[in-house]
Amino acid sequence: MAGLVQFRIKKLLAYSSISHIGFLLLALVGGSQQSVQAFLFYLSQYSLLQVNFFFIVVTIGHYLQNKGMTSNLLDREHSPFQFISQLKGYFYHNPVLSISFAITLLSLAGIPPLLGFFAKQLVLSAALNQGFYFLTLVAILTSVISAVYYLNVIKVIFFNKPEFTVSSADKITSYPSSTLTITISVLTLINVLFILYPNI
Repeated sequence: MAGLVQFRIKKLLAYSSISHIGFLLLALVGGSQQSVQAFLFYLSQYSLLQVNFFFIVVTIGHYLQNKGMTSNLLDREHSPFQFISQLKGYFYHNPVLSISFAITLLSLAGIPPLLGFFAKQLVLSAALNQGFYFLTLVAILTSVISAVYYLNVIKVIFFNKPEFTVSSADKITSYPSSTLTITISVLTLINVLFILYPNI
């Protein structure tokens, strides 16, 4: 619930992590083979999504710093990307990275048919099979609440107007280095391509 009123991206991520750790613990509470499999799968996909999330945040921060958009931050030396409001209209600056960020956030929220949905489905199925109906209901409710603040970040990126105009030259030079590009691309593609091969 506290995550709904957060305006700092890192605090939002912290509250998000609490929810995901809850899912991991829910997977372990059953103690069955299905529970262990659900735990390992959830931990794997969550790790991939978090790594991708951090890489994207670092990339966006680097872009904001290069464009001089961090001058109004009191502690800009520690991090150039601190507030969700800094993402206003970021889609107009870098559409490819914005789409990758949106896919990662939607998967963290457990929106079907992305990787995060299958992970949450496995955990909830394992809990239901063990008879933990109340815990499963709580997990579903917290998942819905967390989806709200993920979708809010996506709204800011795609539907809010940017605070300054972006020229074509800025768009061309706003793409990250090849190493970051390849890493983010591979992690995002793993998330998306899982839709085609969910049986793995």
